[in-house]
Amino acid sequence: MLWRQKQKKGKQPSDETVRQWIEDSQAGDRTARDQLVEKNTRLVWSVVQRFLNRGYEAEDLFQIGCIGLMKAIDKFDLTYQVKFSTYAVPMIIGEIQRFIRDDGTVKVSRSLKELNHKIRKEKEELTKKLGRVPTLNEIAESLDITPEDVVFANEATRTLSSLHETVYENEGDPITLMDQLSDPDDSKWFEELALRDVVTHLEKRERLIVFLRYYKDQTQSEVAERSVFPKCKCLD
Repeated sequence: MLWRQKQKKGKQPSDETVRQWIEDSQAGDRTARDQLVEKNTRLVWSVVQRFLNRGYEAEDLFQIGCIGLMKAIDKFDLTYQVKFSTYAVPMIIGEIQRFIRDDGTVKVSRSLKELNHKIRKEKEELTKKLGRVPTLNEIAESLDITPEDVVFANEATRTLSSLHETVYENEGDPITLMDQLSDPDDSKWFEELALRDVVTHLEKRERLIVFLRYYKDQTQSEVAERSVFPKCKCLD
């Protein structure tokens, strides 16, 4: 396949050569542009590997990644004192993430969809019965499954765009739900996923408080000292 053919190892050009190709490409030289793409296909493939096993063909992700690479070529500022690959990787990742987010067609098994439907119904019933939103453990116990099963079914059928939803934005720097979910330990990961659903219903100011206190583990004083909360005295 194309992506396998293009990842063949070869001699890599020097940084000076890459910069010259970028300058020529931005001036309209298609040969220089083609050289840049050809010499960076291994870089694209290294990024693509992070997104395999999500219901997409590797070739499709490779093509999308190459679009990100070409955008990086067009937008790279030659005054940057960084290697082109350092700049290109986030552009390639971003292009693939947007494709997955906008497509939203990750393949989900019928049994997983059915389980998610049961979970949603059970959550509604327990909410009426308890007068509050049930915990993951309560839903799992009621359905005789594990909390991990609840989370997996929920996440597998969740639209990908929700992971990129902006929960707070300050001075043009958005914080998304994906940003908040780092690498929680085994004892907390499904509680943090549940908290995510609650966070989306909060005001922007409250969202940032939750983000700083519970995802970044900042103290009350640290949060209060943030410039976005000059009048904040106590957060508990």
